[in-house]
Amino acid sequence: MFPLKFKYLIIAFSIILVLILLTLALLPMFIAGPESAASLRYITLPLLLSMSTILVCLGIYFLLNYRLFSLLEREDWPALAYYLEQKIFVKNRYSVSKVRLLASSYMVISDYASVLKLENKTLHAKPAVVEKNALVFGSARILGGKNEDAAAFFKTHLDKGRIKGKEREWIRLFYGFSNLLGGAFSKAEPEFLTLAVSSRDALITGLSAYFLEKNLVKNSLKPEDCRSASKNGRSRVLETLKNAGNWDNEVKKMAAEIHVTIIRKYVDEAGKWIFDNISQEAKGADK
Repeated sequence: MFPLKFKYLIIAFSIILVLILLTLALLPMFIAGPESAASLRYITLPLLLSMSTILVCLGIYFLLNYRLFSLLEREDWPALAYYLEQKIFVKNRYSVSKVRLLASSYMVISDYASVLKLENKTLHAKPAVVEKNALVFGSARILGGKNEDAAAFFKTHLDKGRIKGKEREWIRLFYGFSNLLGGAFSKAEPEFLTLAVSSRDALITGLSAYFLEKNLVKNSLKPEDCRSASKNGRSRVLETLKNAGNWDNEVKKMAAEIHVTIIRKYVDEAGKWIFDNISQEAKGADK
């Protein structure tokens, strides 16, 4: 769920930087000789200094966050939650990333009540941080079985209109999804109808088309509209991704996101529905 082995990436990156620094320092002498190298130092020296600064800053960042990376690598979620609680609640460091990571840690250990407590404290300390983590806090409500509460939460953030772009589309999808789980089909349908035909994100488009076909056609007052939008969405995904392998690659890109993790079952089912139908339709055409 979270990126692990981060410290090894830091070490590898540091080694590469050191090698680059040595190359920049020694190459002029080997190529141009000592006399010309003296004139080149005005070019290489600033570059060496800047890269050395980057290396030092990277090392300091790693040392300051070593405990965090270590807990992530061990996947010790209770200890990670305690560590982040000290940073956030005691030291009052309500950053977007720390709050998201603490909320996600609570969700991994199924402590949904603590997620809501975190949301409430963050709302009083830094309301904007809650808004930037709306998908995480809304997802916790779904995992906790509070589908109506989740729908209301997502609707509130949609109505505020401050969340834009792809994140807004994901919130619309989860608003529809929470209504779907709660049996409020008339509220879920408009979201999936719109996203299936207009979203530029393949996963959002495919999931919306899947929910329309598998869940809403039989519960809609206008089933043909659902079928039409579902067919449109599926065609758009096929045109963009071509095959199931590319769908899986898109899923892998989002695998670290907690909101994708909790609907992974539906993501996989949507992929099979979209791409398995290709072979079935091809067989039908051959007959």
